[in-house]
Amino acid sequence: MKKILAFAFIILKSFNSFAQTDSSTIEQYCQLIATPRLLSNKVTIDIDFGEQKKFWVDTRIKDYDGTLKKFNTIIDALNFMGKNGWIFINAYPVESDNTVIYHYAFKKQFLRKDIAQY
Repeated sequence: MKKILAFAFIILKSFNSFAQTDSSTIEQYCQLIATPRLLSNKVTIDIDFGEQKKFWVDTRIKDYDGTLKKFNTIIDALNFMGKNGWIFINAYPVESDNTVIYHYAFKKQFLRKDIAQY
């Protein structure tokens, strides 16, 4: 009887061992691009997460209530990225047609299971 109970216990315990979750992480990157507006002190902020741009799909950043997220300054956008867990890597300016466009690179760790597979 003890052998049967021990065998049943081992069998039931082995079912739990297969219920492991993938806790490995993967590093993802994004780029924040700050372009000065024409005849204004404000900037236009674009965030590139590396997704494919589609003509009919709005990929702009939205608040939790669904309204478009507008940034007052570059610092406002950088604080937004920091609040969402993105870590600043590097910043560099690119000059084009007498306009300086600033690029900011960020990275963040995600669980591998949460990232869409290509």
